[in-house]
Amino acid sequence: MTDGTAPFLIADIGGTNARFALVGPTGAPFNEKVLRCADYPTLQDAALAYLTMQDLVGKVHAATFAVASPVTGDLIRMTNLAWEFSIRAVAQDLGFARLDLINDFTAVALGIPELTPDDYTQVGEGEPVAGAPIAVLGPGSGLGVSALVPDSAGHFTALATEGGHVTMAPITDRESAVLAQLRKQFEHVSAERLVCGPGLVNLYETLCFLDGVDHEKLTAADISDRAVGKRDAICVEALDMFCAMLGAVAGNLALSLGSRGGVFIAGGIIPRFMGWFQHSRFRKRFVEKGRMRAFLGPIPTYVVTHPYPAFLGLAAHVRRVGR
Repeated sequence: MTDGTAPFLIADIGGTNARFALVGPTGAPFNEKVLRCADYPTLQDAALAYLTMQDLVGKVHAATFAVASPVTGDLIRMTNLAWEFSIRAVAQDLGFARLDLINDFTAVALGIPELTPDDYTQVGEGEPVAGAPIAVLGPGSGLGVSALVPDSAGHFTALATEGGHVTMAPITDRESAVLAQLRKQFEHVSAERLVCGPGLVNLYETLCFLDGVDHEKLTAADISDRAVGKRDAICVEALDMFCAMLGAVAGNLALSLGSRGGVFIAGGIIPRFMGWFQHSRFRKRFVEKGRMRAFLGPIPTYVVTHPYPAFLGLAAHVRRVGR
């Protein structure tokens, strides 16, 4: 275990980036560093690279990592990354006496109470109800989903879920055509197949196919940039559909959880086009649930703009479970 002065290593491991930081005696994260997962064959290699940068190899004895995959035992298989590892083996290889793993959006959810009003932007109307559940979701390399459930003392428990893999339901005929085409490609068309970075690419390429247009080899960033600049009509439609579908998924989650404490959209994608998003169909689709419009209308929706909400949650986890 740590001696109370050695820093605690935290990490947020997604499908694209491995983010590392340290937690010291103050309990706040510092020395944040983002590494590309593709540059490292294994999690151990990435963690060792970060520790080497900090001159801390052999000096850190405890860590908590958040990973974008289910955490159901010792063996971890990353959902959107070709990393597979044993928790015990990673701890042994890196010289940790203790290594805790939690789901990445569990960490993000734990970070929500740590945010200040400057760390998020409200989209649409609504006011949070104190002591009510809070929904958390967000598109990145995948679609993360969690929630904060309060107890009678006002403390929150963060749920570990795989809610990004729920079946995606179309709302319009155009969306039905998109999903019908994607069902020829994927055994299961989940929300994550559409509402994440690769999902935006799926939307763009499928819309091109439906319109009989040869698609270009574009990244999600390319598509959103062209859409915001109104330089490509199909990119505009793809990003519009992306935001609308995110609103539908968020509304479903709010209904399932009764999250009158608010819905927080995290992940690295939405802040890149906040102006567009605020005027998109996201909020309209969020509340369009027939007889439940009156229930959803007062629920506020926010976009998290803090660059490392998972670090805030991981640091809170470290403080809670002890060093």
